[in-house]
Amino acid sequence: HALFIRPTTLNFASVFAHRKTHSAPPSQLHSGTRLQAPTKHSITMALTYKALVAALLMAPAAADITLVAFDGSEGAISDFTELNDPVMGGQSSGTFDVAADGTYGIFDGEVKDVPSLSAPGFIKAAADGSFNDASAAIDGSLVLTVRSSTPEYTGFRVSFAAGTTSAAYACSGGGSLPFSRGCFKAQFDVPAGDEFTTVSVPFNMFSDKWSPATGEQTTTCADDSGVCPTADKLSSIQRVEVWAEGALGDVHLEISDIRAVSAAAAPVVPSVELIPDDYKTCSGAVQDGLRFNMSSRTQAYGLAVPVSDGESLAEAVCCDSRVKPYAEPQYTYVAPDISLYEHLDESGVTTFYDSVCGLPLFMAPMNRTLDEFKADTDEHGWPSFRPEEVVEENIVTDEETGYVTSACGTHLGSFLPDAEGDRWCIDLSCVSGNPITVN
Repeated sequence: HALFIRPTTLNFASVFAHRKTHSAPPSQLHSGTRLQAPTKHSITMALTYKALVAALLMAPAAADITLVAFDGSEGAISDFTELNDPVMGGQSSGTFDVAADGTYGIFDGEVKDVPSLSAPGFIKAAADGSFNDASAAIDGSLVLTVRSSTPEYTGFRVSFAAGTTSAAYACSGGGSLPFSRGCFKAQFDVPAGDEFTTVSVPFNMFSDKWSPATGEQTTTCADDSGVCPTADKLSSIQRVEVWAEGALGDVHLEISDIRAVSAAAAPVVPSVELIPDDYKTCSGAVQDGLRFNMSSRTQAYGLAVPVSDGESLAEAVCCDSRVKPYAEPQYTYVAPDISLYEHLDESGVTTFYDSVCGLPLFMAPMNRTLDEFKADTDEHGWPSFRPEEVVEENIVTDEETGYVTSACGTHLGSFLPDAEGDRWCIDLSCVSGNPITVN
């Protein structure tokens, strides 16, 4: 798990998401089990048609606002200027052109080391103007319709400036210089493929405090709401930028449009179905209503490899083999919207269940105090369990590869022994399930 640390992900789930109840097949049930009465959770999920219609009538209006487009869309901006790394000796270079048919922009170039710094430079393309009012989409995402012949490139970023005296100055300082707040930046990945695809970056993943040297956020929206975009900011966007920075390599990005899309306007797709069959490893869909508020992480943002747009964090980390060597963002469990420790049994033992099939997997703390469990977890950055806390019959540990899976096939994390002995370093996304209804 120490191989990769990523920014946390937060988005607003639609109340109209495709819902299913899940239960383990008979082969996965303990011997001697018998069915329980329906739980409050399962009853709640069984919404009547009448209740669903009422919910639809009360739903917020959908908003889909075009900010950037090259097809003449009303109010859209399309005039971009490319800027190379201005640091003395910087060797990164790029171009921005509009395709011959006038329907998309082409951002092309290469990011190289700055010799004097021995660190990657950057290239970017910026568009200035009075953009359409996007305030109605504050609960949603910035959506880019893009394709790339360099999907392996990991330094793609997008930013927008609002409420600044000088957008150019703010987007060069990232809040590190006096009066340079108001340029909000976030990272994004582009899936491989020849067709244009949509990439959604939730607005609450943007921050106007980031390093001008690397582009990495220095303060995240999850940690401090003061760095988050607001509806007022989205109403008066002054500049939109697309970046390649913080990573060496060739860059080719084609942009059809950039839009602000509210949560109500986002397409509702059972995201587990978006995982290609060749990569899908789970025995079923991730449960709705995961504990610890993990179901709110509806975007698998900032992973080391691109995944299908629309996969949730749990689906990507627990069920998509492309992500198997990596992990959920370090310290996800202490994010303000998750706050694992606030949900633990202070005077007893907390059981952690499979996020797909509901099997009990870990029970903590066992043979140690809760404070010792917390200290172990805090030291490593992911929930960390010791041998006494493992429900052995439901866990498969491959000591050669280090992969840990459940008996029903859900990827859980890594087996990483340390000086204290055997340790299971586990993604909270994958052990936040609700128990199967058996006793």
